[in-house]
Amino acid sequence: MSVIRLKGQCDRRIKAGHQWIYSNEINTDATPLKQFHAGDQVIVESANGKPLGVATINPATLICARLISRSVDVLLNKSTLVHRLKIALSLREGFYPAPYYRLVFGDADGLSGLVVDRFGDILVVQISTAGMERVKSEIVEALQEVVRPVAILMKNDGKMRDVEGLDSYVEEAFGHVPEVVYLQENDVLFQAPVWYGQKTGWFYDHRENRKTMQTFCSGKRVLDVFSYVGGWGVQAAAAGATDVTFIDASQAALDHVDANLALNQFEGNANLMHGDAFEAMSSLIEEKQRFDVVIMDPPAFIARRKDIKAGEGAYHRANQLAMRLVAKGGVLVSGSCSMHLETNRLHDIIRSNSRQLERFSQLIYRGTQAPDHPVHPAIPETEYLKALFYRVHNNMGL
Repeated sequence: MSVIRLKGQCDRRIKAGHQWIYSNEINTDATPLKQFHAGDQVIVESANGKPLGVATINPATLICARLISRSVDVLLNKSTLVHRLKIALSLREGFYPAPYYRLVFGDADGLSGLVVDRFGDILVVQISTAGMERVKSEIVEALQEVVRPVAILMKNDGKMRDVEGLDSYVEEAFGHVPEVVYLQENDVLFQAPVWYGQKTGWFYDHRENRKTMQTFCSGKRVLDVFSYVGGWGVQAAAAGATDVTFIDASQAALDHVDANLALNQFEGNANLMHGDAFEAMSSLIEEKQRFDVVIMDPPAFIARRKDIKAGEGAYHRANQLAMRLVAKGGVLVSGSCSMHLETNRLHDIIRSNSRQLERFSQLIYRGTQAPDHPVHPAIPETEYLKALFYRVHNNMGL
């Protein structure tokens, strides 16, 4: 194989356990990037020529190389994929008796650029790097060998593919995948729109946080903002909420909310609000509506580091509106999937809102991503999800 050589001291992060190599860390005088094609596998060497392992490379991207192995004898092929899929499967089966979970979580499972969600005997795969795209057929074969699904959908339409110079497409790689598939989370049934929905069609990452949320919902009024297909609100309904309001900008998503409520035979009051979440919350405030539990789980307002200032402003505004809708002694669940928003910063935003609105808020639970989204201890980018639960009172003179 060809070789890329790093600049002096640029091997420190790799030796510490990280798997990414940036383009400005490569000695392009010794190993010009123009000789490589996107998806090539290369040997990585330190500045003094010591082999550090094998990586896939994309010379056109900032994250230029992604380590596959710390041995030059291990390549990204079917054998490696099978081995790592078996390890990933054993972790999930140890936590979840039913086959509904994220089977592969990219770097944290040693498979950078690959995500696989499992919906029973149907798998939905997302490939986001040129290196993984190069071995797409081997991925399908390895999944068939390890999991033995009846069908596999390639949901390759994510934004990262544009960065990698990859085409966008959604197609069946094996078998027949229906427009919606079914899953079970915290003993609640759902249908997920895997062909046309967000990401793989479902978000397993908040599973444990939703389970905690359920403990507050019996006999309560609940508001689910940015509801998508009802992951939070439908579980609140299943936990005994008597009145649940869902807000989402997608009518198609709300149609799935309706179907998911029916799947779970919800007999309480459901209000589906189609429109902009900020405008919908403002309307509810004008109507003097109040809810015992308010879930604020927006999309990533901070996609890139340069978006931090504007994104924090959006989180501040969204959570302020949400807090105004919490009934006295009620619970605000504030979630974020923005890796660039630190947990303590989100907490600071809630603190600021509490003071501005003269509320007395108590942090009662800190949640993170479920175990099927493991965190690589050397790759902070794999730890992205947070969910903070607050009990909210009037000012109490404090």
